[in-house]
Amino acid sequence: MILSRRLFLGTVGAAFGARALPVVQGPAGRRILTLVRDKAAGGMRAVERVVYH
Repeated sequence: MILSRRLFLGTVGAAFGARALPVVQGPAGRRILTLVRDKAAGGMRAVERVVYH
């Protein structure tokens, strides 16, 4: 699936919005959002990972 610019910006906005919401349960961790180039799809992709201390 090829992401259009509008869909990509919506995805990134949703990721930031979900990050702003308080976490109800779970251990505290640091969230890292990285934008990577997806050569197979020919576009950019947002990858989020949680790093625990």
